[in-house]
Amino acid sequence: MAVRVVTDPAAVGTPVVTSRQGILGTVGRGLARNRKAVAGLGLFGFFVVVALLAPLIAPYDPHALQFSQMLQPSRTHLLGTTGTGQDIFSQLVFGTRESLLIALGAGVGATVVSVIIGVSAAYMGGLWDHILNLFTDVFLVMPTLPLMIIVGTYLHNRGLLVLIAVIVITGWSYGARQLRSQALSLRNREFLEAARARGERSTYIIVFEVLPNMTSLIVAIFFGAALYAVLAAAGLQFIGLGDPNSLSWGTMLYWAQANGALLAGSPVWVLAPGLCIAALGAAFALINYAFDEISNPALRPVRKKKK
Repeated sequence: MAVRVVTDPAAVGTPVVTSRQGILGTVGRGLARNRKAVAGLGLFGFFVVVALLAPLIAPYDPHALQFSQMLQPSRTHLLGTTGTGQDIFSQLVFGTRESLLIALGAGVGATVVSVIIGVSAAYMGGLWDHILNLFTDVFLVMPTLPLMIIVGTYLHNRGLLVLIAVIVITGWSYGARQLRSQALSLRNREFLEAARARGERSTYIIVFEVLPNMTSLIVAIFFGAALYAVLAAAGLQFIGLGDPNSLSWGTMLYWAQANGALLAGSPVWVLAPGLCIAALGAAFALINYAFDEISNPALRPVRKKKK
């Protein structure tokens, strides 16, 4: 921890050591004290561990067609088997990898686009602001699901990268609007005027002066975009716009619906991936709410003082 020494006016010559807290340290302490953040990070950490240790956790090869069809849950098959004889629990464990990859990849992509468009529009102002703001408004008013279906259908290659690209294209505009509003409030601050007076370039000012003061908002936008990605990917894969040969929770729902799992007496095939999608979405939502409370004290719950 960096420290600086100052002189106390009340005691001339007596050095007083004060700590200088960094942004990461402040955010870390805020997350540790927030119950929503702890719960969300715990859920997210659980899925990360499952994804990393999938070969050790899953008892069988998730693609192996070596069992009887539609077996009920038992000690041998904790969640039963699919309509083609695959172990559902093994598919659920390995499906965590692709589901997490989609969420994080689309979240990062949407956040980067939001930062570039939103912050650039606010800082440059003038004609650029009007053009980029109009571009953002167009994507904000477009119905998201039909747009995703159109883009996903038009792109014949339905691989993982295409799915992430579709989610990024439809999910960046809300974050860009938030970042633009925040950047507008910072554009005429004294520290930015000082940087301009020093002759710093616009790129330097945006990267090293503006963005560090928007860290909590950017992180909150990332988790919001990741939450959107989890739900959007599951929806697109469920209706068949993803790669049906890939292994994720969304494709598990697709094959469960295609094989009539509920009518065949295998509700676990539907409920297991659905609950995992809901749990991962809840993890991102809780972390997002926590960052909102950290960045905006007005949103923090009022705690009664102990008498």
